[in-house]
Order: sequence, then C-alpha cells, then structure tokens
Amino acid sequence: MTATGTLVPAAMPLTPAATLPLIVATPLLGAAFLVAAGRRMPRRAAETAGTVFAAATAVLALSVLLRGTAPDAPGARAVAWLGGWHPHGGAGVGIVLVGDRTGVGLAAVTSLLVVAVLAYSWRYFDEPPNRQAGTFPALVLIFQAGMCGFALTGDLFNAFVFFELMGVVAYALTGYRVEEKRAVQGALTFGVVNSLGGYATLLGVGLLYGRTGELGFAQIGARLADRPSGGPDFLVLTAFVLVLTGLLVKAAAVPFHFWLPDAHAVAPTPVCMLLSGVMVELGVYGTARVYWTVFAGPGGIPTADAHRMLLTLGTLTAVVGAFLCWQQRHLKRMLAFSTVAHTGLFLVGLAVMTPEGTGGTALYVLAHAGVKAALFAAMGILLDRFRSVDELELHGRGRELPLVGVVCAVGGLALAGLPPFGTALGKAVTEEAAGGWQAALFVVVSAVTGGAVLRAVARVFLGMGVRPEAAGQAEARADETSGKDEEPETAGPLSRIPDTMLAVPVVLLAGALAVGVVPGLHAAVGRAADAFLDRSGYAAAVVHTPPAASVPSPGPHWSVAGVGLGLLSAALACLLARWAVRRTAPAHPARWAAPVRRLHSGHIGDYVAFVLAGIALVAALLLPSLR
Repeated sequence: MTATGTLVPAAMPLTPAATLPLIVATPLLGAAFLVAAGRRMPRRAAETAGTVFAAATAVLALSVLLRGTAPDAPGARAVAWLGGWHPHGGAGVGIVLVGDRTGVGLAAVTSLLVVAVLAYSWRYFDEPPNRQAGTFPALVLIFQAGMCGFALTGDLFNAFVFFELMGVVAYALTGYRVEEKRAVQGALTFGVVNSLGGYATLLGVGLLYGRTGELGFAQIGARLADRPSGGPDFLVLTAFVLVLTGLLVKAAAVPFHFWLPDAHAVAPTPVCMLLSGVMVELGVYGTARVYWTVFAGPGGIPTADAHRMLLTLGTLTAVVGAFLCWQQRHLKRMLAFSTVAHTGLFLVGLAVMTPEGTGGTALYVLAHAGVKAALFAAMGILLDRFRSVDELELHGRGRELPLVGVVCAVGGLALAGLPPFGTALGKAVTEEAAGGWQAALFVVVSAVTGGAVLRAVARVFLGMGVRPEAAGQAEARADETSGKDEEPETAGPLSRIPDTMLAVPVVLLAGALAVGVVPGLHAAVGRAADAFLDRSGYAAAVVHTPPAASVPSPGPHWSVAGVGLGLLSAALACLLARWAVRRTAPAHPARWAAPVRRLHSGHIGDYVAFVLAGIALVAALLLPSLR
C-alpha cells in the first residue's frame, strides 16, 4: 500500500512450472539477439552477451532444481502446458514440459557446461573477415536450447524436434572451420548418420501416434497399458526399435558410433567439449526416458528383454570403445573412443533396472561430463601451442606446460575411477548394483581408458619412453590417424596460454571432484532416481491420474568395496601406462587390430550400413518380447 492508500500488487515470484519455458526460450532469445546485432557489435561484446545468456539459463535451471529437489517437495515435478492447452480426460494435444529432478538437473549441467565452453572460447577462433562476431556464441546458444528442451520435454514428437535442432547446430559447429576440407567431411558424415537415426525415430513416432492417437510420453504409455493383451505386438516393437535407433546414434553406442571419432577429430575443441560432455549423455538419457515412461508398462517391452538388450549393447560398446581408445595416437580420437567406452558403461548401468543402478549412472554421467570436457580443453591447448595432437610427435614437448600436464594426469585418474572423484562414486554404485562379471567390466574399461590418457601424459609431459624418431616410429601407417600437422584453432600458435583456457579445465575437474564428496548431492540424486523410475508418479503429474505409493531407496553412497575397486582400476591404469611407455619402442597399433580399425573407414556408405546392422541387432535382441 502506498502513502495515498492505493493497493499495489506484490510481485509474484516465478513458480518452477512458469520457469520451465524460460529455460528453453532464454538461449533462443540470446541467439536471436546475437544474429540481429552481431554485425554491429565488437567481438568482445558479442562473446560477453552470449556468456550472459547462457549463465542466465543456468541460473533458471538451478533455481527450479533447488526448489524441486528439497526432501519435502511434493512429487518434485513441475509441469508447464504451453499455450494453456491442458489435457482433458487424460487426453491432450498441447506441448508439455516436465521438470522432474533428472531432467532439470541435466538441463542445469548442460547450461553450466555451455558457460564453461563460452568462457574457454573467449577470443578463441581465428575468425574469417566475412563472419560476424556473434556467430559461434549464437550457434552454441541454439545448441543449448535444443539440449535443454530435450531434457525437459514430455512429448515424444517434440523430443524429436529438440534433438534434431541440437543435431543441425552440431553439424554446423563440427564444420565451423568451413575453409578446411576435413572439417566439412566430418560434419557431413556426422549429419548423414545422425539424420538417418532421426528419420528412424520420426517413423517410430508416427507408428506410435497411429496406434495410440497420442504423442505425450505419459499418454502413450497409458494407451499401451490399456491394451487387452499383455506385451507388445509387432507394431509396438517396431516403433520402439525405430525410436531407439535415433537415440542410440546420438549416444554413440556400438555399432551406431562411427560418426563420433571422425567428428571429434575435426571439430573445434570447444565443440568436442559439448559433444562428449553432454550430447552423448543426452542420448543415454533419452533411451532411459523413452523406455521407462512409454514402453515399461504392461503393453510395452518386458523388463527382462529391455535388460538383455541394454546389457548386450552396453557391453559391446564398452569393450569396443576401450579397445580402440588404447590403439589411438591421435589424442582427440583417443578421448572420443573413451566416450564410446563410457557410453557402454552407462548403458550397462541402466540395464540394472533399479534405482541404485540409475542413481549411480546419473552420478557417473554428471562427473564424466566435467572430466571429459576438461581433458578436451587440455588437448585444445596442445593443439594451439604445438599444431599437433599426435602423442608420438609431442613426445617431451609438453614439459613447458606443467599445469596442462597436471590437468591431464588428474583427468586420466578420474577417468580411471580414482576416489573420491564423482566418476569413482558413480562407477562404484553402478558396479555394485550390477554385480558379477559386470563389475569386472567396469574396472577393466575404466582402467584401459584412464591408462590411455596417463600413457599420453607420460610421453607428452614427462618425456618418458623411447623417442619415436629414434625408434623409427614417427610416421603413421596408412590406416592410422596421427594428428600431426594440424591447423591451430586460434589466430596462430599460442605463445602464452590465456588464463580462461587454463582456468576452465581446472574448474571442471573441481566440479567432478565435488560430485564425489558433497553428501547433499548424493541424496538428491537418489531421490531423482526414485522419481525417474516412478511411472505412475510421472503420469499423475502430467495427466492427473492417482499415483501409486513408492518406497524411497537409499541414495548413492561410498562403500568399502566401491573404494577398493576404484583404487584397483586407478592402479591398473597406472600400470598399463607404465608398461606402454617402457616398451622398447612406441609401436604402431597391433596389426591384428587392423581389421577393427579399418571398419572406421570414413566412408559414409560404410557407416550407414552399420546403422542398418545396428537396427537389426536391436530388433533381434527384442524379438523374444513377442512371445
């Protein structure tokens, strides 16, 4: 009330539901602003504006997350029906955003990583004179909007739309240095393979719409559950396989993974940070989201069959990714195959089908995003300092960059699962939930991928082992990608490393460490995993049906066995790295491994054939569900 007695309405705070659309709209508005004003803005102002819009989106996502993850938050699911098109009688035609703990958490992580990438990229690129100042941050903001929209959508068709928006921008970012033929070729391969997966997903969405008349996750799941006969019919099974294809392509699961190392080898370093840090993880998230909210009911895919499919694909992906990671001398391809290997571990964690497995995988994904982005940031520094990412050519030259060497060594140990990093906690919880030979798989794959990074650290930053020139190993074989004579992404080779390029990987590794040591975060992830697997609770929030009672599970926590296995995998990684650098010569990849390496030919036709083979494999693994 004012002095004159007039009532003034109090400002209403944004509710979590009202905030959800802003998480998607804010980066889109930022991109539009940069496109409109970029030609009239100095580069520093454009980059600052892009970072501000990305940070504002992160703040919005964190505000919803902090209000929704409190222990007393009822259901912890904010629901926003855009345009006021609310469902009636359980049916709806509107676009819905569902902010559960897992989805909003992934949007927050995505936004924070985008802020880190834009800070790392501060005055990074040697921009052609005909390119406006805000092009790169505008593309990154659109990418952020697509990722956040995919994490929050409760509609299968809009999930496809957001994923394709993300994909189109990812193609442009991969080929951002359009003046280089290799970048264009990598972007085209990326675009063709991912578009094929997108078309398969769209066809699956059409089949589900024809069967159920619905597009919402919860509504489709309810219609499938109402079918008189239990289990899927051939149409539902086909729809699931097709929808899953696009998600597994984005997740880079074997044999859908061929685009990933080719794209990482040519994409600018900040783009690699996003592709391996969040986009691949979004494919894993989408796989779990589609199964649990749409196909896990009585009319969908039985749990046992989904378990077999995820476990088979996850094991194949982890083994192939770790094997090829160890074979690389091109440092960015090494990290790309490490991403493939860890995608396999994430799928194995989801295959457990319990809150413990899901919660452990969520922690693993969260920490892996920070570790992998930090390692790619360090490789970008090497590229821009020495014009090379060839492990053998860089032998001993990294001694002048001790801090970068420390970042790589710590990142390698975190990748191997050294406690108390969040990667170690996620790995420990997941392997304990899986048990048996799957726990051994986690230990071996983590050790091999971490050992490959530590081997590179020993050679590049410590000068250990025989110099490649002395051993006659400096030249790459015809079937080997070396990473020599690369063009720097900055205006020229860096004589001094900018503070932002050094600070970002350090902060990212600190974040990965915090994931393992902050108890409140572990409890929140446990509640998020319970809510993620609660189909009735999701449906209750979206279409207002009565939820079933659920029993909370204990959140992720350290155990003696988990710490022991983490120390074991880290020790094995160190031993593998020591064995590799103490060999008489840094040998080329083993000739018996050549057939597997030649499968990664770079030919689009070969990769398309493997996508089709992957579809057949997934279908074969799920066929028993028709019994």
